[in-house]
Amino acid sequence: MRARRLAAVATVALGLVALSGCRAEPGVAAYVGDQRITELQVANVMKDLRTKNPTPSAEPSANGQPAAPQPTLPEAADVVRTMVLTKVCERLSADKNYQPRGQATADQAAQQLGLNPETGYAREVAKLLTCMSGLPTEPVEPTAQEMADVIAAGRASGKIQPQVTDEEAAGQLNGEQLQGALATKHLLNDAADRYDVTVNPRYRPLEFPLLSFTEDTAAVSIPLGGAGSGTVTDVSTPDASPSSPNPDAEGTAS
Repeated sequence: MRARRLAAVATVALGLVALSGCRAEPGVAAYVGDQRITELQVANVMKDLRTKNPTPSAEPSANGQPAAPQPTLPEAADVVRTMVLTKVCERLSADKNYQPRGQATADQAAQQLGLNPETGYAREVAKLLTCMSGLPTEPVEPTAQEMADVIAAGRASGKIQPQVTDEEAAGQLNGEQLQGALATKHLLNDAADRYDVTVNPRYRPLEFPLLSFTEDTAAVSIPLGGAGSGTVTDVSTPDASPSSPNPDAEGTAS
């Protein structure tokens, strides 16, 4: 899922973090409380992505021009991230009676991602965006450390030029978008902790970008899983792994 871009010089990324207890059930990609996201579900989503969005030929077009670059398909970690965050958002919204303020469609999500609109992953992304539209976003003033981290990421990405001082960068960055992103980050981080989110190590670290400096550079991110945390143990059998899907057992995300 692509993040929005700040009009000035920076962005911010959201990650979920919440890991408690060691869970070692075979074939589980992640838990949200007592809900499971299985390796088989992830594998079927990936198969659906590849089937409905085949890799185009790299051969030149009929007029001899090079083939246009094609969007990169989401990876298994992207699927897990989206499915986990959807469950967290929906559970939080049910508990707090948050109601969506907008309705994202699979067509809109597919266009943003460069996917076939019939792709199950596009429907899952649309469901997540719809849910997130109902979350309250009271502005949150960044702490000194949060702002320092954002500025450091901006400099690392090349989006904040060396001649721009930290004070100048902070003045440009500390606006409605950044403060709203921090509000959402704090809200979902607290919810993920409360709902006991646990992720299989093969998919970590995960980060969900709300705003970003570039497509590959997040300004603020909290990985799913940290050193010393209890996590899902990677004891999945080969038959349950994303590389060995069984399409007859479970369907794609919807």
